[in-house]
Amino acid sequence: MQWEPVIGLEVHVQLATKSKIFSGASPAFGGAPNAQACPVDLGLPGVLPVLNAEAVRMAVMFGLAINATIYPYSIFDRKNYFYPDLPKGYQISQFDHPIVGPGTLTIQMENGDTHIIRITRAHLEEDAGKSLHTAYAGMTGIDLNRTGTPLLEVVSEPDLRSPAQAVAYFKQLHALVRYLKICDGNLAEGSMRCDANVSVRPLGATELGERSEIKNINSFRFVEKAIQFEIERQIDILESGGKVKRDTRLYDSERNETRSMRSKELSDDYRYFPDPDLLPVRLTLEFIAAVKASLPELPQARKARFTTELKLSDYDAAWLTNDPAVADYFEAVLATAHDAKLTANWIMGDASAALHRDDLEWTDCPVPATELGQLIARINDNTISSKLAKTVFEALWTKEGTVDEIIDARGLRQLSDSGALRGIIEKIMMDNPDQVAQYRAGKDRVLGFFVGQVMKATQGKANPGQVNELLLDSLKREKGSEE
Repeated sequence: MQWEPVIGLEVHVQLATKSKIFSGASPAFGGAPNAQACPVDLGLPGVLPVLNAEAVRMAVMFGLAINATIYPYSIFDRKNYFYPDLPKGYQISQFDHPIVGPGTLTIQMENGDTHIIRITRAHLEEDAGKSLHTAYAGMTGIDLNRTGTPLLEVVSEPDLRSPAQAVAYFKQLHALVRYLKICDGNLAEGSMRCDANVSVRPLGATELGERSEIKNINSFRFVEKAIQFEIERQIDILESGGKVKRDTRLYDSERNETRSMRSKELSDDYRYFPDPDLLPVRLTLEFIAAVKASLPELPQARKARFTTELKLSDYDAAWLTNDPAVADYFEAVLATAHDAKLTANWIMGDASAALHRDDLEWTDCPVPATELGQLIARINDNTISSKLAKTVFEALWTKEGTVDEIIDARGLRQLSDSGALRGIIEKIMMDNPDQVAQYRAGKDRVLGFFVGQVMKATQGKANPGQVNELLLDSLKREKGSEE
């Protein structure tokens, strides 16, 4: 039997506010355990939560970016459950009345296919703490620093049909929230993580199968691997005559498997009710309009501009706009280079490779955009060859100076004096009469030999295009004079 996977993602986006969603404590990553949990976060007697207005603005910004319904009225609820890292015994979240309603996100696959993924809702909530199972032998430690950190939970419809589509959707969300500057997107620090709801059904069926939820996946690679394992696990159960049980699962990346944590809770289990300490949120049309006016150029619009105005290919434009830091760097380089295609080639090639080699982010690139732009300009004005430009780039990487300083210090300027080049060419022809005879006999490939000899004689400083032109002229002239 053929099976069809049905996948929906719940992505938790940590909002880049300076304080937590209901308190003035810092949500910054990396503090000493429990040093950033204040009495409000802990729910101590006599304290009350106060909603962070910036978290509301960021949620509305996200909703507008996905063309979602923005609800002018929303409320916060208490989601009740017991767990050691939830000090109040409940989580403040939104249930019946979220701030962001239905919207869509378009994803593009590597083969160029596009899919519109429906987003059910996006709601604000506070994060829980973190259990540390390896810090103490035989015991579990509790770090409550994350308690109260503002989250936007983005819930998709079950519109994804493969692990690859799920990764593409997660990546597109990752890019979008960084373009909006509402999240730093640091997966390693938990700034974005997702829960994957996975089921399978016979191909062609319309009813959904029983699903499992894989919790807290925090990398693109693990999203794909966890979902793929879960699909295969469920198919094995069904084809063996069993039934998939609804449960909540954990992905073990070392063993590449999912393991059951507990039976899956339903919403009734959480006994949601409106939080009596928080007033309803009411948004004015003027507020929503002001947020809409503040939206930056979004990834799809930037990609379209790169293809139409800069004449880049769809592949190049998609690659460059997937990360806002890359797109910003590209445009800064282009402002000096004035050559979109060559700029794209350098960023996607040498610059990207060097960053990967040194395990650096684009924001930490040691080559200033103006200098890479100047390097590309020097290629185009024939000051240096493309080959020698790579030498200059490595020198820029190690901070040896500006482009022009490096070119002069290393004597890398192209030799473009026609008279000097003709003299070198004539000597090489005199020293290699056999090759000259072969060329005259119609063996055009021998031209490459002469080009190589000239480049060797000039230590790679000759302009390759000019060398080809002068060689052809000299060889033809020599042949014509003999005839």
